[in-house]
Amino acid sequence: MLRRMFWTLGGVGLFVATTTAAQDVGITRNMASVTVVVNGQTHTITRNQDPAHQVTGDAALTSRPCPPDCVTPMIAGPGVATVGELEVIAFLSGDVSEGRGLLLDTRDPGVFAGGAVPGAVNVPVATLDPANPYRLDILIALGATAVGDGLDFTNAFDLMLMSGGPWAEDSVQAVRHLLDAGYPPAKLFYYRGGLQAWQLLGLSTVPSDADG
Repeated sequence: MLRRMFWTLGGVGLFVATTTAAQDVGITRNMASVTVVVNGQTHTITRNQDPAHQVTGDAALTSRPCPPDCVTPMIAGPGVATVGELEVIAFLSGDVSEGRGLLLDTRDPGVFAGGAVPGAVNVPVATLDPANPYRLDILIALGATAVGDGLDFTNAFDLMLMSGGPWAEDSVQAVRHLLDAGYPPAKLFYYRGGLQAWQLLGLSTVPSDADG
């Protein structure tokens, strides 16, 4: 899994945005869709065109037992920016497509495999925990460089982290693990709404390879 994930982390892509035309439900007034190519896979992000469509299944749940699924803070860590859907799309079309950023989904692989934001990479929160003996390998795969007994994050990827929704603590924990490891907060972004908010807006999701 790690070897496959490292290959995935090195992927780059392309970006194409189309203006709104012959489409009732656009992303913005001037954007109908966004197409991103990551690791040779083409993902087109649009919104569901059925005005009567409603979310069902996991995304429709409102009252999850707390703990573990408690309301999360708006700020995941000092200096870490919290973003919304348009910022996620801009990040995919800019940083990710140009090979300098990654959208990390911190959910468990089995859940991730059921559907994800197009272009997201599965890096479960447990892999970033200091207790994980392979964490150093993962941080290096994210672009850190070993320097003496520490790490240099100068050339590390910009990371946007997300999870299932604003009730999911794993993306917050992942941000904090990265900060504790020395990752610069200016290189970290937190998509608090997660997959639930993404689906509530009717934005495209894709089936995902659980091995990343």
